[in-house]
Amino acid sequence: MSTHPHARLEGPAPSPAGISPAESAPAPDGGGALNVVAEGVPAAVRSDLNWDDGRRPVAWLHIVTPPSYDAPARARSWCRCGYERTAIGRPGVLQLVEAHNQHRTACPLLNANQEGRKTA
Repeated sequence: MSTHPHARLEGPAPSPAGISPAESAPAPDGGGALNVVAEGVPAAVRSDLNWDDGRRPVAWLHIVTPPSYDAPARARSWCRCGYERTAIGRPGVLQLVEAHNQHRTACPLLNANQEGRKTA
């Protein structure tokens, strides 16, 4: 039998003598406050959650292409104005992409306020 102590396998590591784990270490300059972040870095930066530039999604195109060449591709195009089309197979998906692009140029929701957009 060996009388040497074994390394601890579980639990927190023992703290150095005189410091308990609940105590905070003293600041390097001897002051009471700790430096949490580097100098010049704000401690809490939050983006403005109420920003709104007026843009809204109107038309979507979703294409699914399986990794197997034998499996058919699928696509769906839809718009908030009520336009909705689906396609299965590579030729149909390619036609749907073209129809989606044409709809974007003719959609009343996307082209309602073009005069104001040209001047901005």
